[in-house]
Amino acid sequence: MNLRDIHVPVLLERCIALLGPALQRAADEGRTAVYVDGTLGMGGHSEAFLERFPDIRHIGLDRDPDALRIAGERLAPFADRSTLVHTVYDGIAEALEIAGVDHADAILYDLGVSSLQLDEAERGFAYAQDAPLDMRMDPTQGITAADVLASYGEGDLRRIFERYGEEKLAGRYARAIIAARQETPLERSGRLVDILQAATPAALKNAGHPAKRVFQALRIEVNGELAALERAIPAALRTLSVGGRLVVLSYQSLEDRFVKRLFAEATSSTAPAGLPMELPEHAAQFRLLVKGAELAGDDEAALNPRAKPVRLRAIERVREAA
Repeated sequence: MNLRDIHVPVLLERCIALLGPALQRAADEGRTAVYVDGTLGMGGHSEAFLERFPDIRHIGLDRDPDALRIAGERLAPFADRSTLVHTVYDGIAEALEIAGVDHADAILYDLGVSSLQLDEAERGFAYAQDAPLDMRMDPTQGITAADVLASYGEGDLRRIFERYGEEKLAGRYARAIIAARQETPLERSGRLVDILQAATPAALKNAGHPAKRVFQALRIEVNGELAALERAIPAALRTLSVGGRLVVLSYQSLEDRFVKRLFAEATSSTAPAGLPMELPEHAAQFRLLVKGAELAGDDEAALNPRAKPVRLRAIERVREAA
C-alpha cells in the first residue's frame, strides 16, 4: 500500500505556509520548535513537516489505533524526534507531557472522519457500502452507531439528527427507525440506508442522498466530536508559545461554526464594558491569521475531491496570559 497514492493531505502547502513561520521563529530564538499534529490520521501532514523542517520536535495524536500504526510506519525515519500518542485531540496537554515538552509552536487539527476510516468498509462510516454500524474512531471503546439506534428514544434520535446533521426530516427519520427496530435490530448500514430512503418523500429523493446527514450525525454522536472540539481548541491555545500558531481544517458547517466562535472569543478583548481605555492585561492574547474561512482552490479540489468542503481557519498567540 502506497500511502502517498491513497492519501493526499488537504491544503498541505497552505498549512506549511501558515505554520512554518512559527516553527522558524522558535529556531531563530534558539529553541527546538514543537509541531503538534492533533489529528494524525495516516501521517501525511506530519511527514511533510518533518521533511521540510529537519530540526522540529513532532507530537502526533490520534484516537484510532490503526491510524497510529500506519502513521508510525510512515514516520519511522523520523522516530528519533517524533512521539505518537493514543488520545483524542482534546488531550493535547497530556500528550505534550508524555512527550516531555511544556508548549507547542505549531498545531494542526484536521477534523472529521479520515481517509482511512472512510475507505475501510467494515468501520461503517460510509453509507455507500454495507457494513456493521460501528462508526467508532477508536474501535476499542465506546458505544457504536448500532447501540445508538437500538437504545435512543425517538426524541433523542431526532435531536442528534437535527443538531449534528442539520437534517430537516429528522423527525420523520427518527420515527421510521423506531418502527423498523421493533421488527429486527438495526445492525448494518445497508438496512439503515434502505429505511431512510423509504422514509424520504418522493419529491425530495433527488435532493442529495438521504443518508448523508444522518450518518454524519451518528458519527458525531458516537465519537463525541463536537464536545471534544469545544475542549480541544481552548486546550490547544493554552499550550501555544508567543508567536505560536494553530490551524484548523473543518469539513462541515457545524464544525466550522464552532471553530469560528472559539476563535472569536480568543481574539476579543476582556476589558469590561464602559472603560475609557483598554488596559494591557485586557488586550487579546491571539489574532486571526486569515480573514474568514479559506477554501481549497479549484486545482486542489480537482486533484483531491476530499478537499472540496474544507474550511481553513488560523490563529496566532501574540502575548502571554496576564
